[in-house]
Amino acid sequence: MTNKQHGLGRGLSSLMGSVPGADQLRKPVGYINKEIAGAHPASEADILRIPVDMIEANPFQPRVSFDQESLEELSNSIKTLGLIQPITVRRVSPSRYQIISGERRYRACRMAGMTMIPAYVRDANDQGMLEMAIVENIQREDLDPVEVAMSYQRLMDECSLTQEQMADRVGKKRATVANTLRLLKLPVKVQHDLKVGLISSGHAKALLSLEDSRLQEQLCDMVITEGLSVRDLEALVRKYREGDSVKARSATAPADLPEQYNRILSCMGRYFSKDISLRRDATGKGTMTVRFSSDEEMAGFLQVLEKSL
Repeated sequence: MTNKQHGLGRGLSSLMGSVPGADQLRKPVGYINKEIAGAHPASEADILRIPVDMIEANPFQPRVSFDQESLEELSNSIKTLGLIQPITVRRVSPSRYQIISGERRYRACRMAGMTMIPAYVRDANDQGMLEMAIVENIQREDLDPVEVAMSYQRLMDECSLTQEQMADRVGKKRATVANTLRLLKLPVKVQHDLKVGLISSGHAKALLSLEDSRLQEQLCDMVITEGLSVRDLEALVRKYREGDSVKARSATAPADLPEQYNRILSCMGRYFSKDISLRRDATGKGTMTVRFSSDEEMAGFLQVLEKSL
């Protein structure tokens, strides 16, 4: 562990600061498949790198306006992390490609100054052949979890399949497919770290139980810099998910308690699932009772205390 100040005992407000060291470990995702060079892809599941000037917008694109601030944010992300999800294009001439999906990503790539854009290329309208190519790609053993999720999403979008139909195509349980697709809901930074192996699928699954994308990113940084195991992360996530119940318990504390006592109740409540009571008289004397539910709960609290010493 390199940054002990970010142990389990830290509150949410302190975690929302930056976690030093994580960004230095991140490198932009690069696609090593062949460049287009006027050639056809070996498979419609291949990712090819196409010169940006050979790509044109789809004239049937229903979306005509793009939020400039959102585009700039995506562009900055691409500069730092690369394009996580390639666009999809179709060949309209030997040297021209038209966007099928991903125009927002395409525009952000141009803003980021990219000269080559990774893309899936569709040449034909044969839906069956496309479906076969994508399924074959999914069955490869060298795909990272994000690539698998992207392939699932592409199969659903471009072949008009439901999750259940797609699960049948790839020989997976529907729940497995649904959980894999959820990876695409993670922040781009977290998807990047999963894609390049800085975190595992188990870490990603634990982060998905949180709704706050900023908190997901900060906890992901902690995994990278502090070497947290999946079990460590699950314990940390559990404490933050219990935050709402902690707030409810602390709200029932006597109204005449000084603010610092309410803060103590809130902090202690992060580590114990049972109620915590605190009594204080007018002279400042009192008692605090902590109820715990298991040896593991106490062991976790002891670990926090020892780390803070």
